[in-house]
Amino acid sequence: MELIQEIYEYLQLGKAKKVKALVQEALAENLDPKVILDEGLLAAMMDLGLKFKNNEVFVAEVLVAANAMHAGMNVLEPRLSAVGAEPVGRAVVGTVQGDLHDIGKNLVIMMLKGAGIETYDLGVDVETAAFIDKAEETGADIICMSALLTTTMIRMEECTAELQKRGLREKYILMVGGAPVTESFAEKIGADYYTPDAMNAAEVARKAVFKKKKGQH
Repeated sequence: MELIQEIYEYLQLGKAKKVKALVQEALAENLDPKVILDEGLLAAMMDLGLKFKNNEVFVAEVLVAANAMHAGMNVLEPRLSAVGAEPVGRAVVGTVQGDLHDIGKNLVIMMLKGAGIETYDLGVDVETAAFIDKAEETGADIICMSALLTTTMIRMEECTAELQKRGLREKYILMVGGAPVTESFAEKIGADYYTPDAMNAAEVARKAVFKKKKGQH
């Protein structure tokens, strides 16, 4: 398992080329792709996320590490598909209509991927209906909406109303975040979760998906 430990360590250092080479080597040695994913890539990203949450590392270090994770995932994904490995859950993520900020959204996406959640990036200035349409198209579990302007937060409330109108409110976990967003605002509009940062978003998303799937069976 020495290779797995090396993948873990080099990912946290943000060494994309090294992580890619180590994943290729691990596969060549017939290590289980799921073990490489869970104990190497995901474990490293989740632990780095915890360090970020505790202010032990900076955003730049998380972004570099996420790039290294993607390098490893590009090698690993075909093998995971071949063995039928499923993601923990699926999420559509975007910045709401009228808002062009994307740094926070991008960090959330990276942390969600690091938590084993397949993500669909809708970009910025996303119409409310587009969140729901994409969730329906992809079979998502979660709709994640980001707003950095107080004037655009109303789009989040529009989403809960539109989900109700379509009879889909119970189908999706609605998560909201961004600098002006608060817990009380999330409760007021009927969102399921508010998280103050990307690390919390990933933790909450994982727990919410497991809870949702457990409730379905």
